[in-house]
Amino acid sequence: MYFQDDSLFPDCQEKLVITAAPYGSEWELEGVRDDLPMTIDEHVQAAVDCYEAGASVLHIRVREDDGTNSKRLSRFNELLSRLREAVPDMILQVGGSISFVPEGDGADAKSLADDPQHLIATLDPKPDQVTVTVSTKQMNVTDMMSPEEIAGTSLERPEVWEAYRERVVAAGPRWVEEHLRRLQAAGIQPQFQVPGMQHLEKIERLIRTGTYTGPLVLTWVGIGGGGEGPNPYNVMKFIQRVPDGAVITLESLMRSVLPINNIAMTLGLHARCGNEGNLWGHRGERMTSAEQVRQLVRIATELGREVANGKEAREIYKLDERYAGVDETLARIGYSPNRRPGEFGFTQRA
Repeated sequence: MYFQDDSLFPDCQEKLVITAAPYGSEWELEGVRDDLPMTIDEHVQAAVDCYEAGASVLHIRVREDDGTNSKRLSRFNELLSRLREAVPDMILQVGGSISFVPEGDGADAKSLADDPQHLIATLDPKPDQVTVTVSTKQMNVTDMMSPEEIAGTSLERPEVWEAYRERVVAAGPRWVEEHLRRLQAAGIQPQFQVPGMQHLEKIERLIRTGTYTGPLVLTWVGIGGGGEGPNPYNVMKFIQRVPDGAVITLESLMRSVLPINNIAMTLGLHARCGNEGNLWGHRGERMTSAEQVRQLVRIATELGREVANGKEAREIYKLDERYAGVDETLARIGYSPNRRPGEFGFTQRA
């Protein structure tokens, strides 16, 4: 991406898109019940609270009525339907690492015949976005968590801590190609999760081979544990490598969330907060997802940066754009064209 003399002036920047993630799937209800929804009504209320606070994107996970994480399509469909009514302007983004359990007649056969994660493309009503990881990676969220940060939560239990310490997100080449094919066929925008530079390079290869054709919407995931940590040098090197037609949100973990979001807001990028990534404010005080959104809105206002509403966020995220093929995708994103037969030397940007 490019920065000019006036690039840090808020009046030269896009409006700020705030993603709220208020359904923290890593937490059990004990110790976090005041900010974790359980019933569908509570899920909807959490979305309304974050929307009214200033968030325009909702990162979605779903719990069953007993508080466990749901893997049922019908449960997700129920919530998506309710959210379309309650927060019609919000961009609905479903977390893409869910292995759905087939339901109804022939469920066992469906489970054997298909990867359960691909079922996310059949959600009805469909979400606007699904988060996508393009390479198998360790996702050890405990790597950057201190005993003080997990105090009073389920992660204090050794078996829960160990499960998340050893967590791996599987995303092999064949799976990624099929997943992207299905999402695009369903009209769902992939929101690429990028925990390191090698993942950005992999996404570029997917674009250059025509596996993905469309806007490039990225979240840099600085949570350590197999990916990059919240070091500002990591952030700036990543931004330097991203083509100028892409959209970038920065994401981090626990007490690093606010500093990283401040960097994002200052540089003209976009922010993410909520209890999926952070439980804390200052001095060890708990902070709800909606309070975190309001905090970002207040800081953005002090910076002079306007906050995007749902319609504006949709335009910034280019949700309604479709590209015809590899050449148009490369040109619109800002990559150089593919090398032509017999062409030597450096290729030039389209």
